[in-house]
Amino acid sequence: MSSTPQRYLLPCTLLIFSCFLLHGGRVAAAGKVPAIIVFGDSSVDTGNNNFIPTIARSNFWPYGRDYANGLPTGRFSNGRLATDFISEAFGLPPSIPAYLDTNCTIDQLATGVSFASAATGLDNATAGVLSVITLGQQLAYFKEYTDRLKVAKGEAAAKEIIGEALYIWSIGTNDFIENYYNLPERRMQYTVGEYEAYLLGIAEAAIRRVHALGGRKMDFTGLTPMGCLPAERIGNRDDPGECNEQYNAVARTFNTKLQELVAKLNSQLPGLQLVFADTYQLLAAVVNRPADYGFENAVQGCCGTGLFEAGYFCSFSTSMLCGNANKYVFFDAIHPTEKMYKLLADTVINATLHVFM
Repeated sequence: MSSTPQRYLLPCTLLIFSCFLLHGGRVAAAGKVPAIIVFGDSSVDTGNNNFIPTIARSNFWPYGRDYANGLPTGRFSNGRLATDFISEAFGLPPSIPAYLDTNCTIDQLATGVSFASAATGLDNATAGVLSVITLGQQLAYFKEYTDRLKVAKGEAAAKEIIGEALYIWSIGTNDFIENYYNLPERRMQYTVGEYEAYLLGIAEAAIRRVHALGGRKMDFTGLTPMGCLPAERIGNRDDPGECNEQYNAVARTFNTKLQELVAKLNSQLPGLQLVFADTYQLLAAVVNRPADYGFENAVQGCCGTGLFEAGYFCSFSTSMLCGNANKYVFFDAIHPTEKMYKLLADTVINATLHVFM
């Protein structure tokens, strides 16, 4: 097989048809959540980076090999992401389209949309590393989306969609592994505790902005044990091959502060229902006891050596691709497999269902 990556820009019409097949041909009633609206990074980017000039892409094989039609969509996994499973759990289409896919109509985006961009962070400097979409630009796209909804659906219907939608935030890991611990500028400006406070200030402003535009039901997903990503294991100079416990400690302190922010905003913003989803404990348990969750390998990714490959490097290593991604926690050296994303989705669903249904 040629090492040249095969690129596919999956049309929204085909994407929605694939979602229909995944859902067994039936779309359940949406209930109290008419749409899933997503902000974040590669953990929830369903293809926006396909449409911008960046190398932070995954719209080529082997990504998407286990998706409904076996084609890559721009998701950094072998199949669906956690947000896709969350959408399905709320009775909505089981695949969330990317906002920048111009093939998507506003009617298709009305039940779910992702503004996320792989390799971005809360910090604009993080997005600048690989020239991806900043969180501020994601919020600008969201404002544009609300205006489009009003034109297409009418003021009242648009207000209901915006007010009853579930907003999912999944962002922050890249600020540490791609920016703070990888480049000198932020380390010269901030201690790690000060940088956490800086990032949480940006998160707070973003949540307040969406609230001002009508959003009320929100989940902010905490950081996972980022020191146990295969790429961070191999880069662990103090203990090569083992989890970077310094990074994991930062994730835990960030999550503690994030939970404090959640409590603060719930008390200050009228009508806000913001929940914190703790995915750290789940992924840590899976990494420590993979067999308990049906996995065989939690140390390497399915792609290539599984130690450093992600993005285009995966497309150059297809001869070393694993046979069954379901045996692996990670698909590449950074991103989970579809099976792991399903487990992470269950954590978010459990954190939100009792609040929002």
